Amino acid sequence: MSTSAGVLEAAFSAPRFRAEAVAAPRARIALLGTGTVGRAVLERLASWADTPFGDRLQLVHVANSRVAVSDEEGVCARQATFAFAGANALPASERLVTLGRSDHTVVTAALGTRGCRIILDATASESVAEQHAHWLAHGIHVVTACKLGQGTSLARWRSIRDAAEAGAHYGDSATVGAGLPLLRSLRELQAGGDRIHGIAGILSGSLAWLFNQYDGMRPFSALVRHARDAGYTEPDPRDDLSGEDVRRKTVILARAAGFEIEPRDVEVTSLVPRELALLSKEAVDAALPALDQPLRRRFAEAYRNGEKLRFVARLERRDDGRAHARVGLEALPADHPLAAGAGTDNKVAIWSDRYRSQPLVIQGPGAGAEVTAAGLLDDVLRIARAAA
Repeated sequence: MSTSAGVLEAAFSAPRFRAEAVAAPRARIALLGTGTVGRAVLERLASWADTPFGDRLQLVHVANSRVAVSDEEGVCARQATFAFAGANALPASERLVTLGRSDHTVVTAALGTRGCRIILDATASESVAEQHAHWLAHGIHVVTACKLGQGTSLARWRSIRDAAEAGAHYGDSATVGAGLPLLRSLRELQAGGDRIHGIAGILSGSLAWLFNQYDGMRPFSALVRHARDAGYTEPDPRDDLSGEDVRRKTVILARAAGFEIEPRDVEVTSLVPRELALLSKEAVDAALPALDQPLRRRFAEAYRNGEKLRFVARLERRDDGRAHARVGLEALPADHPLAAGAGTDNKVAIWSDRYRSQPLVIQGPGAGAEVTAAGLLDDVLRIARAAA
């Protein structure tokens, strides 16, 4: 076990985080991030113990920005779940900082140099996203729910795409739709000769939940707090409310549809008032009531017209072949296809050569730690099977 893990053991006074031996594991996994999604990944892995799914995978490294544990013979997912929950509660002076910008070599060392190696990025970390192309170029597969890899600059997206062409896989199903077959459908349509002409949809599970629940009576800020605590929103809910999270998802969908756009090419109408946008992350919660009055007015106007509020992303192919993309709150007729849905459902319509008059519609849960973890591990298993 690595030095990092030894310190972790001492901090917790816990036994070794070693899984019982399994027959010939096919893929070695390093999990980065133990927040709500990372914990759900660990819980799902723990539930696979002594099953064919679990026998395909060997967890050898788990880390967040404070603590890490590595064991070349296997890290027990169930023990790690409890241990990292305790580590998050430790005083800062007792935490082990192991995953700074210069310490990503710890991750690759834990994975070794042979066989199927997969980094599962369950963080929202810029510094981790910066490493995606590097890992791919060195033959390490990357599976991620983080949109900072493919949803930011074209330069980074191209570096990831080019690095993956060397043979390592980039599992990105969970970046949009929490694992719904959105990106795969777009790619398969094009592989079959179709051009994508348009996309419209509810891309944020958190915003879908908020506007499905909002009735103009309860404060919108209270619903935001509930969604954040349930793990539906990003850690800073302004990422959702500002439209930035949907902007990144729209960029990822656009690029998967064949349009090489920059984030600035997406027109975004934010829900966040200026006074809330300027605050530090720590001050946001107390200031959330600034959302209430503007949204109460928008709801009342829509209600009078028999409409429903929905936060919609739209992408259209122009006559010149370029894409026009926009994101914002819309008042839709009550019978509009995008006005339907429940809970955190994402609902996306895709128009292509074969779906010109009636779009292909994909719908399902688009937020929540469990469905996101399942989407991540679907990609992990897909890579492990391909490497077998």
